[in-house]
Amino acid sequence: MTRKSIVFTGLKTAELMDEPIPDVAGGNVLVKMEYTVVSGGTERACIMGMPNAGGSDFPKRLGYCGVGRVARVGPGVSSVADGDRVLVYHGIHSNWNVADESQLVKVDDENIDSLDAAFVIIATMGLGAVRKLEVEIGESAMVMGLGLLGLFSVQFLALSGANPVIAADLNPSRRALALELGADHAIDPTENDFAGKTKRLTRGRGVNACVEVTGVSKAMSQALDCASWMGRVALLGCTRVSDCAVDYYMKVHRPGVKLIGAHNFVRPKVDSYPHHWTHRDDCLAILDLISAKKFRVRPIVSRVAAPVAAPGIYRALCDDPSFPVGTVFDWRNS
Repeated sequence: MTRKSIVFTGLKTAELMDEPIPDVAGGNVLVKMEYTVVSGGTERACIMGMPNAGGSDFPKRLGYCGVGRVARVGPGVSSVADGDRVLVYHGIHSNWNVADESQLVKVDDENIDSLDAAFVIIATMGLGAVRKLEVEIGESAMVMGLGLLGLFSVQFLALSGANPVIAADLNPSRRALALELGADHAIDPTENDFAGKTKRLTRGRGVNACVEVTGVSKAMSQALDCASWMGRVALLGCTRVSDCAVDYYMKVHRPGVKLIGAHNFVRPKVDSYPHHWTHRDDCLAILDLISAKKFRVRPIVSRVAAPVAAPGIYRALCDDPSFPVGTVFDWRNS
């Protein structure tokens, strides 16, 4: 039995390929995928062989965020059964995934559309960063970079009671979308006196909390310029190239700013505790928010594509890092 998978076969090259489906061994589950979501920043870094993304070691298979139905369970699996709808973490872009039981989260609520559910795993990454900031009602907050993670972070900051919520991105359409999703202000970080404008929006104090999603050194330096005395900056974006010198005495040490590593791997594995939830618990929390219509995914969905379009989609992603957010592959007829 074979599956169709999107494989990065070389620099800037993606192919839709037929390959064998791995065996369903003990503890494993075979899932027929419905949708997988493109994580633009991570996948662009991987297909371009950037530092901290595996370099030029090809082939590569990505696609850690998706949803599908269980087709078969291996020996010892107890948390899911045939026919269950599940989120698949660290799967690949393919019509069939074989995943360890621990990588699956069951979606019980049939009122949640699979297209919305497909984004939950990547949304947990934004939520994890916002939790670590420990935002209190009335504190000001900013998001630097409005890709998927940034747009989800905007919503979580608004839900957390941050005021105002400021969104920053080069792309005007993304800034407009951030305003629709709960940001109070949206600013182009290249405009004159960006830090000064941010401070004027926060009574001259600067932002108490910031989610830095770009992974770009210059943007991180700008985030520090905008931070309040004793502010906090969660580093959610993966830095590929550190090319901007930062005066850590004046921007971090002297004002008492906290830099917080917010990689998704840095989570408790078993039990959640305040500001640090497990991956599974955050998935379930976001599913509940979607069901309650308190969290919106659909405005972020910009393109649902057939897998055969993958080579062109990834070429466009390599050429333009600001390509449409919310790109989804539809595997239901594959």
